[in-house]
Amino acid sequence: MITTAEVLEHRGNLKATTPVKADHISFAIMLEMWWNLKCRKVKPILTFCYYSTNRHSIIHSLRFVGPLFFCQICPCRLPVPKLEDTIRRYLIINAFYNLMLETEHVVIFIFLASQMTTGSNESVSSGPWFDMYLSARDSVVLNFNPFMSFNPDPKAGYNEQLVRSTNMVCSAVRFMKTLRVGLLEPEVFHLNPAKSDTDSFKNFIRWVPSSLSWYGAYMVNAYPLDMSQYYRLFNSTRIPKRGRDELLTDDKGRHLLVMRKGNMYVFDVVDRDGNLVKPAEIHSHLKYILSDSTPAPSLPLGILTSENRDVWAGLREKLVATGNAEALGLVDSALFCLCLDEESMRDHIHISHNMLHGDGCNRWYDKSFSIIIAKDGQAAINFEHSWGDGVAVLRFQNEVFKDTTEKPLVHPDSAPAAVDSASAVRRLQFHLDRELESGIKKAKENFDSAVSKLTIAAIEFKKGGKEQLKKSKLSPDAVAQLSFQMAFLRQYGQTAATYESCSTAAFKHGRTETIRPATVHTKHCSHAFVREPGKHSVEELRAMLNECSKYHGQLTKEAAMGQGFDRHLFALRYLANSKGQSLPSLYTDPAYGAINHNILSTSTLTSPAVSLGGFAPVVPDGFGVGYGVHDNWIGCNVSAYPARNVHEFLQCVHKSLEDIFSVVEGKPLS
Repeated sequence: MITTAEVLEHRGNLKATTPVKADHISFAIMLEMWWNLKCRKVKPILTFCYYSTNRHSIIHSLRFVGPLFFCQICPCRLPVPKLEDTIRRYLIINAFYNLMLETEHVVIFIFLASQMTTGSNESVSSGPWFDMYLSARDSVVLNFNPFMSFNPDPKAGYNEQLVRSTNMVCSAVRFMKTLRVGLLEPEVFHLNPAKSDTDSFKNFIRWVPSSLSWYGAYMVNAYPLDMSQYYRLFNSTRIPKRGRDELLTDDKGRHLLVMRKGNMYVFDVVDRDGNLVKPAEIHSHLKYILSDSTPAPSLPLGILTSENRDVWAGLREKLVATGNAEALGLVDSALFCLCLDEESMRDHIHISHNMLHGDGCNRWYDKSFSIIIAKDGQAAINFEHSWGDGVAVLRFQNEVFKDTTEKPLVHPDSAPAAVDSASAVRRLQFHLDRELESGIKKAKENFDSAVSKLTIAAIEFKKGGKEQLKKSKLSPDAVAQLSFQMAFLRQYGQTAATYESCSTAAFKHGRTETIRPATVHTKHCSHAFVREPGKHSVEELRAMLNECSKYHGQLTKEAAMGQGFDRHLFALRYLANSKGQSLPSLYTDPAYGAINHNILSTSTLTSPAVSLGGFAPVVPDGFGVGYGVHDNWIGCNVSAYPARNVHEFLQCVHKSLEDIFSVVEGKPLS
């Protein structure tokens, strides 16, 4: 996912010497945000529960010097694009289709658009987007849940499974406590960090009334991001219901859910005063679980969370009816799920398969997130996608990694506390009848069949990266996306509908907008590089790269500002269906179906905490492309079903990147 903070890297007018900080955003975007906020009333978006605090309970490196003034007010509502702009942008992307809207459908569009500009102060696509996720009946496994793996701890001894598990649990709880007592450093864009990202300014702003604090922040070019998704990060579970699932959040839960060999355990990690349980006690409890000789159940309940949602809803109702309501309640209200796996990871591909889906038995895929730790200490986060996006999860992952590696609370030579873990830890028991037993067996068959079709492969291109591209005034993300277009053309002889997610967290309840990287510019450039390299000079090819980069930067800026066309058209269709209106012809046109059959589904992230991330394709004949453009190399982690050859695709990506960097270096293509 492109975060709003990365937008600067896609702007075509960046100078090579311009430093791009992770918390920067373009002035043009911020100017528009300022105007939108100036014209709207701002209201609180987050409230916090306050607890007493001991020295282990919060992450002091994140501690804010005063109340979270940025979180006392909200970003502005996601702007609704003008209808004519949305249609224009859509038609530009579909430049090769002759699409005409009938007059009566134009009238319907205008009416629907007028309905979207009134009413709630929330983003118009927020509700429909939640509804889309929660109404989907497909399994969350492969279809929705992604993963992001942690880098190893640089100190080898701290990667031992018990040590790393204990430290990650402690850091996760510390993050939760820091968030809930209102001391979490907020997500803010600092256009002038020398003035705004300082203790003196934060000390000043905490005395400013909350109704005026945003204006005080604006005076030094600091802008808050929406953090409402963080509410669902802990104590949250997706509950299967017939027709439409529900999200449950119970912040009174003080316990952790641990899974090992398909068995499920709970124990408290927060005490009655709201503080982190002593790390040595958590160490003891996890050691007890890891040494438990209870065999793996022949009918692991967790596999049910991989089922079709209506099937799972019916089986959950049966579970409740057979006396399992209390145990399910403990699962649902747990802070999060810790999965302790029995295998060591062989390589990156094994990591990807294990962290994306595993064997289905030692997971509860409905939890807001699960931390998975393999026998050798390899760790990852797998998260349920309906409640939030990668931005919130990545922030959490970054802080947990930093805290565990820089300030671990348990060490390789630490002794577990001498406590009665056998009494503190409870292994959950479930009563199963024949219908439930049959349902578990069927779920396992369906799961095994689905994951057996998935292939994952990866490459690391080490002949260049972000530094060289930025010196050449090219957007690193634009170059990566162009390489995918070239690769698909080289492999299949055509271009493909391409989806890249972009965060809209700069706005209230903002989720994502779509960047459409496949354009007339990338098509022209791809054909020149792949089909006609000898017909064009290096200067001509370089000019094409510049044009692709410039236009991709424009699309990225528009998406970050909520000015793409995908979410607007999505919300208009949702509104038409909810009002019983006939759909405008655009939605039934083959071009609309083609552009939403996203053969190349892509998402990017780079972080010092993250080794790699991944997800499955969104269509049977597609690729799921996770990638990262690093300082001196580019990594791609790609998945596919049998309809596509992922290994050949990555060979083509590598060739495309070689050609692009050759032109960047002034070398002719052979």
